[in-house]
Amino acid sequence: MPELPEVETVTNEIRPYVLGRCIEDVKVTWPGTVKGNSAEEFISGLKGQTVVDVRRRGKFIVWELSNGKRLLTHLKMTGALIAQEAGIEPPPYNRVEITLEDGMKIYFRDPRKFGRMRVVEGDAALDELGPEPLEPEFTAEVLESILKKRKGLIKPTLLDQTLIAGIGNMYADEALYEAKIHPLRAADSLSPAEYRTLHTAIQHILATAIKAKGASIANYVRPGGELGHAHFAFKVAHRRGENCSRCGEALERIVVRGRGTYFCPKCQVLNVDSEAENTKSETNLKSQDSKR
Repeated sequence: MPELPEVETVTNEIRPYVLGRCIEDVKVTWPGTVKGNSAEEFISGLKGQTVVDVRRRGKFIVWELSNGKRLLTHLKMTGALIAQEAGIEPPPYNRVEITLEDGMKIYFRDPRKFGRMRVVEGDAALDELGPEPLEPEFTAEVLESILKKRKGLIKPTLLDQTLIAGIGNMYADEALYEAKIHPLRAADSLSPAEYRTLHTAIQHILATAIKAKGASIANYVRPGGELGHAHFAFKVAHRRGENCSRCGEALERIVVRGRGTYFCPKCQVLNVDSEAENTKSETNLKSQDSKR
């Protein structure tokens, strides 16, 4: 699933195609992509409007329109925004087609149909999101204050978009590895030094992945069709069975709250017996599920 670095990359790279241009036509080829509007409402909210800004909020791509409304796009698992000149065959699995005044086409391609687009007024749809992890206001103290209030496992807590916006499965694994924190630790169990280390790791991992234009593990492509290459720098994510680059131990995969989770059992030690016992019953350390 595209996460903050991928969505930031798509936002940055789609912006030059659409900024300052009028939307001349919109076609919805699969109505299920449109959430919260009928297809007719969606089309009428976009046609004739100029795109005045494009920004990212969490995992949403936000198009600011001249009528004061916003087009929200969530790529979900397999969504992509593809920019093509007029006259070129549309990409497969095209769900929404937006035609700009210069003839440029923006396609929402989504093989598995999980992605969503919606025209909204105001910020209500984004208000429930937590702070942005790369903003200056997101300090180590802010991270500690968020996590100290949560007794759940650290890995799914980092994925809660109402607490911190944009962190997804891959980059949570990478940040926890860099900080040497086991994914089954309780969120409120870290020391002050560990919260600071995790904060540094989160910001470093995300910023580095943005520079690498995101990770093309499966379906992620950029608006021009190029791939990202952040995954080449992954230390644990999607590397089960490989040796840890830090200690040489074989990397492992477990399932935590339904999410595949990669870690190094030697570098990321779960050294509190009570935590291990409490979390074992919840996740059952679903190592057997790692074959899926």
